[in-house]
Amino acid sequence: NCQRHDSAYMTANGMTRFITHEPAGITDWCHLFSQMTSCWTVFLVHSALAVMILPQDENFLLVFRREAPLDNSVDFMKIWRKYDADSSGYISAVELKGFLKDLFQQHGKAVSSSKLDEYTDAMMKIFDKNKDGRLDLNDLSRILALEENFMLQFKMDASSQEDRKRDFDKIFNHYDVSNTGALEGPEVDGFVKDMMELVRPSITGPELDKLRAMLLGHCDVNKDGKIQRNELALCLGMKPNKA
Repeated sequence: NCQRHDSAYMTANGMTRFITHEPAGITDWCHLFSQMTSCWTVFLVHSALAVMILPQDENFLLVFRREAPLDNSVDFMKIWRKYDADSSGYISAVELKGFLKDLFQQHGKAVSSSKLDEYTDAMMKIFDKNKDGRLDLNDLSRILALEENFMLQFKMDASSQEDRKRDFDKIFNHYDVSNTGALEGPEVDGFVKDMMELVRPSITGPELDKLRAMLLGHCDVNKDGKIQRNELALCLGMKPNKA
């Protein structure tokens, strides 16, 4: 049966309320999973279109996705930050061309500028869903076949202190890919992206930047531009570890 939850513990609603001071709300999880299923169907359709429409040489993108799947939003955000060169919160056609050029080079393929323009145009036609001439976070995640949101595996209504501590450690360790004991740069980006997309299946680059700034403003107690493990624990209402 469909269950509705209103837990402030480690939910995107809880974090949103914390950093924006908005009133509490109730997340309809059944509706959320329905939306995600629809998104997966759309992804499969786009993959089929890519095989049929893209020039044959460019089908390497589908091979790339199978050979090097992205299973961590931190790695995805590293790519996003690198190619969103003007920090606009979107990937323009010129920036996409740079991404494709680097990807071809990584696969040992020499492609002329005119051919690269052709490939870029084809990619924009398929993945630019709102036809505004640029790609947003969701568009690029479809191109790179970013795997399922890591946060979905956790019970958002976990009640015991032991469960909360266990889940918190798993979550922090997942996003702390540098193993420094602090989230910084794309690690913060990936955490915010996955947390917010639990209640909003798609957020834009500018929205992510705003939420990231809010999170740092509230949680980065020592103002070093990073979120230490204990700082995040405090933000989420957890008892921090003793030093």
